Amino acid sequence: MRIRDHRKDDEPEINLVPLIDVILVLIIFFVVTTTFDARSVLKLELPKATGEAPSDTSRALSVLVNADGRYFVDDREVLRDDVESLKATLAEVAGSDRTRKVLLRADARTPHQSVVTAYDALGQLGFRQVMIATAPEVRAQGKPK
Repeated sequence: MRIRDHRKDDEPEINLVPLIDVILVLIIFFVVTTTFDARSVLKLELPKATGEAPSDTSRALSVLVNADGRYFVDDREVLRDDVESLKATLAEVAGSDRTRKVLLRADARTPHQSVVTAYDALGQLGFRQVMIATAPEVRAQGKPK
């Protein structure tokens, strides 16, 4: 009678299912805990102006136009640069509140057409209180006026 040795038949194998589970949990953890700040990503050079800043801009809807003419509504980027896409994003972010103030922040190097398109979209949706953000003008000594 021949006794067979079953140890040779046991091939070592690495089970990848627990490893994939751990990686998936880590990815979900990092996606959920990551915060995005649109203002730190976008480098805007605001146009210069003299005058006083408005007192209450905390609740204002923020529309940013960068130097390339791309639009950002609060923390959302508008994927296309046409009026309809901008209107859809504005309506989605603002909801039905058309009395809300809008702060338009456009880079000083932004093409004029991009700013006019933003004004056009805001006007078509019924926003009437639109403010444009500017930086204080700097004097020769380095002090703001």
